Amino acid sequence: MDSVLPATAPDEPDFYAGIGERLGEAHLERRLRTQQELEAHMAIQGRGIFRLERHIKMERAIALAFKLTGLYGRGHRNFLDIRLTENRVVLPTLPAAFEGYRILQMTDLHTDLDPALPEAVIAALDGIEYNLCVNTGDYRNRTRDCHRASMRQTALIYRHLRGEKFGVLGNHDFIEKVPDLEAMGMRILLNEAIPLTRDGQTLWLAGIDDAYFYKTHDLSRALREVPPDACKILLSHSPQTYAEAEGLGVDFMLSGHTHGGQLCLPGGRPVLTHCPVPRAFASGPWRHGRLQGYTSRGTGAGCVPLRFNCPAEITLHTLTRGEG
Repeated sequence: MDSVLPATAPDEPDFYAGIGERLGEAHLERRLRTQQELEAHMAIQGRGIFRLERHIKMERAIALAFKLTGLYGRGHRNFLDIRLTENRVVLPTLPAAFEGYRILQMTDLHTDLDPALPEAVIAALDGIEYNLCVNTGDYRNRTRDCHRASMRQTALIYRHLRGEKFGVLGNHDFIEKVPDLEAMGMRILLNEAIPLTRDGQTLWLAGIDDAYFYKTHDLSRALREVPPDACKILLSHSPQTYAEAEGLGVDFMLSGHTHGGQLCLPGGRPVLTHCPVPRAFASGPWRHGRLQGYTSRGTGAGCVPLRFNCPAEITLHTLTRGEG
């Protein structure tokens, strides 16, 4: 019901002015222009066979195929079986005060895909101890539909989260979601960085806008106030920014977007990742030069509420000092 959501006010005169100051005026203009094209059905996000979504409902076609093979029920049970994955990250520049610091990552919730998802996520969160919660984007599934349903479902989950919460937007997210998400207690980082302080020491958390579809990311802008020698963690919806992040001295990058393939071959081998990165970067921990990264398989799913050979995950990253 609507009462779980705060009132949004994207039509206020200062809304877009404020977003432009955070995201960057040129990036905001690009984003709004692309959003308008999506709403007018002039643009699509699909690649390869998924370009057919201009003409047919791809999710209906895929769901029908699995129902005809008798695998739909199994795939849906897999979708709701959300696993906790633990990842230890050794960072040479980590301030001593952040030894053992735990970051809870969710991503690609696509909460409007299936009404059963919030309850499954809430159950998976039970008992997890963490210091910070981050979300690496994609809160809704159907890009052209109204985002209010996804915001209602997301709010149900965020009622059960405590402490500081940060996030970024993904390629399924319109900029007008920011007031709803921030009213849930999650600060959305729009090409921005914030200092996290503990016992007088600082760890920097940066977040950039979507690099995959909107191409409104600006890592230099996000890091402009961050000391060069500081320990830096980056939220980037898509892992495709790995080379630029490494070049700008990011220590650890958290991403999603790929869903780990979602519908994978035995052994977890992805058929499609929808991301221009090496396959090794499409799921789990990876490294590029001095940059360490992690790409989550996703907490929800996209297109259809099904998963095969690719469990959904909530990830708990534990930071520790030492030579990585």
